[in-house]
Amino acid sequence: MFKLGDFVRFVDEKREGYVTRIIDAQTFGVTDTDGFEIPVVASNLTHVHGHQASNANINPTATIVVDEEFKENGVFLAVAEDSKASAVAHFTLINRSSYQLLLSLKTDKKGLYKGEFASAVQPKTSTQLYSANLGDLDNWPEFVFQILYFTSGNLKPVAPLSITKKFRSKDFNGAKSQIAEINKYGWLIQLDEPAPIIDAQKLKESFFKGETEKPKVLKPAKEIDLHIEKLRDDCQFLSQSEIIDIQLASFQQMLDAAIVHQMPSIVFIHGVGNGTLRHHIHKTISKHPQVRTFMDARKEKFGFGATEVVFKN
Repeated sequence: MFKLGDFVRFVDEKREGYVTRIIDAQTFGVTDTDGFEIPVVASNLTHVHGHQASNANINPTATIVVDEEFKENGVFLAVAEDSKASAVAHFTLINRSSYQLLLSLKTDKKGLYKGEFASAVQPKTSTQLYSANLGDLDNWPEFVFQILYFTSGNLKPVAPLSITKKFRSKDFNGAKSQIAEINKYGWLIQLDEPAPIIDAQKLKESFFKGETEKPKVLKPAKEIDLHIEKLRDDCQFLSQSEIIDIQLASFQQMLDAAIVHQMPSIVFIHGVGNGTLRHHIHKTISKHPQVRTFMDARKEKFGFGATEVVFKN
């Protein structure tokens, strides 16, 4: 059977690609070299023999590293795009603790439970658990992680860890980081993060603090690029409405900052696209009391993809 990220060949035509979607038990979405995803029945697909999967991160014979200092915490879930099929995200359990983990993963899709993974994860090792299509983020199931901690050392037993996680686009708001265990950039989520310790004295003092100093508004650049990939690293997880909301929030923030710093003008690069962002920007500045006028900015450079806003003195 095929799984996400597999490199496959069509039986009845000369075409190859990666499995990027599981449509049902017998139908798979295959993205070819031109970037088109094609629904194909399993009987019309075959594995490409000798092709090494790009998501292979696990070395079953890896040497287990023994720590001189016992580490209590360090259980992470890494989410990273497949290096060949970017529409696919792979989930990898990374154990940086000194415990051997007895791990199980189940998914819950509207009350339909499915066992996805169960195994022992040795200290200082990682193992891939699951794969999903990035475009289906809103339809991802809930993930139920259950973890038992084991060590042969003279330590008090640790309570099992049980986490139910429903991923949202906000979980991928932060920038990607280099994850050494899988040699990829991705998002790292700590599953065994210690609960914050509340300092009662500081909490009490916070109720009696006077008015805090207002945060300083930084002066914006003369040109502000509102393309979503310039604003967020997780743009592939966002819906169109979320993208517009983020772009407009950034536009409003930079517009206000430019007025605070009494800038004579500022340029917003919004692109051409379908014109939605440009329309909202023009609607806002056309009614703004601090705006003298606005116009298409440097058509020789931006075409109709940027707007210059000129402020009143």
